[in-house]
Amino acid sequence: MSKELHGIVKGWESKVRKAQAAAKKKRAGVSIFGTMSVAHVDDDLDNPGEVYHAEKVFSNGDMYTGQWADNCPNGHGKYLWSDGCMYVGEWVRGKTNGKGKFSWPSGATYEGQFKNGYMDGEGTYIGCSNDTYRGSWVFNMKHGRGTKNYTNGDHYDGNWRRGRPDGQGRYQWNNGNQYIGQWRNGKMNGSGTMIWASGNRYDGCWEDGLPKGNGTYRWLDGSFYVGVWSQDPKEMTGTYYPSNSQIGHFDWDPQEVYINYLKDCRISRGEKISVFPSQKMVNWPCEGEFLQKQPTLKNSRVNDARTRRASADGRLSSAGGTSWGSESDFGSEMNGQMGRGREDDEGFGSLRSDDGDTSKRKRHHHIRIQPTKRQGRTITKGHRNYELMLNLQLGIRHSVGRPAPAQSLDLRTTAFDTREKLWTKFPPEGSKYTPPHQSCDFRWKDYCPLVFRTLRKLFKVDPADYMISICGNDALRELSSPGKSGSFFYLTNDDKYMIKTMKKAEVKVLLRMLPAYYNHVRAFENTLIAKFYGLHCVKLTGSAQKKVRFVIMGNLFCTEYAIHRRFDLKGSSHGRLTDKPESEIDSTTTLKDLDLNFIFRLQKIWFQEFCRQVDRDCDFLEQERIMDYSLLVGVHFREVSQSGEPLTCEARSSRAGNTPGDLNGEGATPRLSKADMDLLFDPSRCASIRLGISMPARAEATVRKNDFELIGEPTGEFYDIVLIFGIIDILQDYDISKKLEHAYKSIQFDPTSISAVDPRQYSRRFRDFVFKAFTEDS
Repeated sequence: MSKELHGIVKGWESKVRKAQAAAKKKRAGVSIFGTMSVAHVDDDLDNPGEVYHAEKVFSNGDMYTGQWADNCPNGHGKYLWSDGCMYVGEWVRGKTNGKGKFSWPSGATYEGQFKNGYMDGEGTYIGCSNDTYRGSWVFNMKHGRGTKNYTNGDHYDGNWRRGRPDGQGRYQWNNGNQYIGQWRNGKMNGSGTMIWASGNRYDGCWEDGLPKGNGTYRWLDGSFYVGVWSQDPKEMTGTYYPSNSQIGHFDWDPQEVYINYLKDCRISRGEKISVFPSQKMVNWPCEGEFLQKQPTLKNSRVNDARTRRASADGRLSSAGGTSWGSESDFGSEMNGQMGRGREDDEGFGSLRSDDGDTSKRKRHHHIRIQPTKRQGRTITKGHRNYELMLNLQLGIRHSVGRPAPAQSLDLRTTAFDTREKLWTKFPPEGSKYTPPHQSCDFRWKDYCPLVFRTLRKLFKVDPADYMISICGNDALRELSSPGKSGSFFYLTNDDKYMIKTMKKAEVKVLLRMLPAYYNHVRAFENTLIAKFYGLHCVKLTGSAQKKVRFVIMGNLFCTEYAIHRRFDLKGSSHGRLTDKPESEIDSTTTLKDLDLNFIFRLQKIWFQEFCRQVDRDCDFLEQERIMDYSLLVGVHFREVSQSGEPLTCEARSSRAGNTPGDLNGEGATPRLSKADMDLLFDPSRCASIRLGISMPARAEATVRKNDFELIGEPTGEFYDIVLIFGIIDILQDYDISKKLEHAYKSIQFDPTSISAVDPRQYSRRFRDFVFKAFTEDS
């Protein structure tokens, strides 16, 4: 470096440092700069690919010193803008790429990963007022996992989306209050817990930063208020439950939570970034003239006579016969198209997703997705089972709300005794232990109450939420038709729980296998077997003396995804076909084995865990002499056209290809796959994925050669899907009725095709079929 240029650079660095120090002292960060710099390089075109050290002063006052190639920064270098901004770090073809540090004249700094000029990857931003964020970035946005310390002393640790808290996170205020739960668009939204510095807490639903829906407010002395919350007093209802130590009448208005308790729990906005590094990127000649001249230039000693192409992040790689138009996919047009973006999105512009085109699809069979509809009919007054519903809700409220000492997960053998049951009378006028009600006189029985209370604890079911879902103000919904066994099914209004009426024989089976079931679900957290939360009986008094036994289970399809297809799979072929045309199949239709026209492909790690867990669950059911169970599978197609047809991966790819305008760098924006877009816009979904719950996968369409083939031939037509699945109907043992059914049907049909077979044979056939229907995605 010449002495004259060296002096200029040192003087300019000194000037920048003084400007930053002065700004930091004033704590001011107002931007007075333009949003784009254009450098005019006086040098002639370099030899392509030759990397050397350079010091350059541009006509607009900017300066660069560092590695240089192809007429632009390439390697490690320092760039000083005339307005006081500075970047020191790695460059790739004129873009900040890799590790680097960007500093503003206000004193703010960002140090971490860059990609194509954007803050992208892991990095730390320290604002001029010491507002600090450490975590993940995507396209200049806080996005992913990160922590932020606010200037006022508040702290947030959790998931971010497009620059705002979104997903699961913990926010602590400087006064000691804290919120742990779900967020949406920077506000408390979903299920969460607010804990005040006083020790009082609210557990329940939130909406737009305020309690809304089912929730429980608890005091330190053990008393609590359960109800439906709303800022509108007319919509709010609930019940206060005093603690054992409390004496006298307690007068408390739940609106106090909105008026006083939450007034100091406001979310800090944080510091705005004045100008983003991507807005300071320079339009280098290497992005235009160089790309046009490159094929005619002599071979570079760096490239070894091989043509170069840009990878997805702008880095150079060697390849032959590469189209130069692809260089601009993540090039200078990103700055023009994305620019600053909307103010609310912290520099995020318009990203284009992979919209599908049905005109280019290869169709092997017709699939039409009908609009999703809610299952069941609400039970209202006048319904034949209205009183039964009231009895059930009264009994559940009594059972769950009854005080009980804290229990460990290690239960004594006596807890599983089939004689361990509690009878409670519910007269209409009420009693010492039960409230008055408008239903008929009935008796209520709890089977093994301690075991099921502990199971709910094991399954992480909150007692207040459980009570509100079943016994709240909303009525249950009865499914339109009973199951094959003659049982009736009821759904709670929030779809979390399913209630099934049971025969006496099924109750005996569940009680017999309850110790083994408890040990199994405790040992294997990812078990696919149905979750049981309670076993009860209602006995109507009077001449009828009718008994109704029922079990409360988790609803497998209580999910944020719309279920487009559902399959009940057993691995048998006799009677396993739904006789419905495609036009009549909707989201509530349960299809069977011979209706299955897909192979489900799971990622390697998930497929291995799936195989292990299916083996464990089948071994357990075989040991308990259980058969006739099935794998219930719900399929959500990620891409559906406006006409209701699911889009194949090929259709989306054909639409996502570059247009002529894109090849010239005109109006192009980066294209992300549907899975990447979901991750970008909702990273909390990754944390919610578990075996059988909201699992991303691919479905390959199949075609059967004959009507009796369970798994057809793959066609190569793939769909991006989300899977929800679990093993259901596990209360049928191989009793005398099933043995007789097996003997009778074996005479008429192929013994291997019927469902009623020995538990060992059933387990083997079930596994063989499931491991063909589910495969590893290569």
